[in-house]
Amino acid sequence: MTGTIAFQGELGAYSHQACRDTYPDMTPLPCRTFEDAIEAVRSGEAELAMLPVENSTFGRVADIHHLLPESGLHIINEAFVRVRIALMALPGVPLSEVREAMSHTMLLGQCRNFLAKHNIRRVTGADTAGSARQVAEDALPHRAALASELAGEIYGLEVLARDIEDEGNNTTRFVVMSRDPDHSERGDHGMITSFVFQVRNIPAALYKAMGGFATNGINMTKLESYMVGDTFTATQFYADIEGHPEDAAVARALDELDYFTTEVKILGVYPADPRRG
Repeated sequence: MTGTIAFQGELGAYSHQACRDTYPDMTPLPCRTFEDAIEAVRSGEAELAMLPVENSTFGRVADIHHLLPESGLHIINEAFVRVRIALMALPGVPLSEVREAMSHTMLLGQCRNFLAKHNIRRVTGADTAGSARQVAEDALPHRAALASELAGEIYGLEVLARDIEDEGNNTTRFVVMSRDPDHSERGDHGMITSFVFQVRNIPAALYKAMGGFATNGINMTKLESYMVGDTFTATQFYADIEGHPEDAAVARALDELDYFTTEVKILGVYPADPRRG
C-alpha cells in the first residue's frame, strides 16, 4: 500500500516504527497529538493513522478510547510492536564514557537494571525520539539516549547496547484507522471486531448483555469501561471479540447485545495480527 500514514510523535518514535514495519511503502507523517493524526486522515492529508491503544506493561493508552468512537474513522488493521530499547550516543563515544541517559520517563523505568549496573544517571526527556534528537543536537559526549534503533538511525547516533529493557516481552498494540471501513477482508489468523456500547439502565444489564457472547461461543478478548460526559452514571464499554459480524454466531451475539444496550457502534472489523498470541 502506498500513500501517507499519520502517527503521533516525532520521526523515530515507536509509532513510526509500527508504521514502517506494517506499511513499509507508505510515507510517515509525524503529528503533534493523537487528534492531529486523526484529523490528517479526516482531511485527506493522510490515508491512514497508526494509533497506540495499549501496552503489555502499562495498560491502555490514556484518552485513546475516548477518541476512537468520535473520530469518524474506522479500524482496518492492527499491529503489535515489541518495544526494543537501545542505548545510543554520539559516534565514537564508548559506553564507559556515558554518565547520563535521556528518554521518556516510562522507558527510563524499563531499563533500571542496566542503568544501575553501569552507574548511568536518568534524565527525563519529552519523549523517546525527541530525546534521541536532543542528544544529537546537544552533542554532549557523556549523555546518551534510550530509544528505538530507528531513532538512532535518523538522528545519527550509534548503538552502544540493544535490548536492554528489564522485561523482554514489552509490546504495544496499535490500530490502523481509515476514512472508509473494509468488512470484506478475511485474515489468515482470524478476524477481530471492535465496538463500543452503553447498557440500558436496568438491573444486571451488563451481565445480560454479555450472555449472548458466552452462549454463542464468542471469545471476548477485551472489555473496558470508562465514563462519558460529565456524570458518573453514564458508562461506555469498549470491546474486542474474535470473529466477523457476518459469522452466524457473532451475528446472534450482537443481536442479543443490541437488546440490552442503548447503542452499539462498530469501530472496525479487521484481520487479527498473528502476534496477538
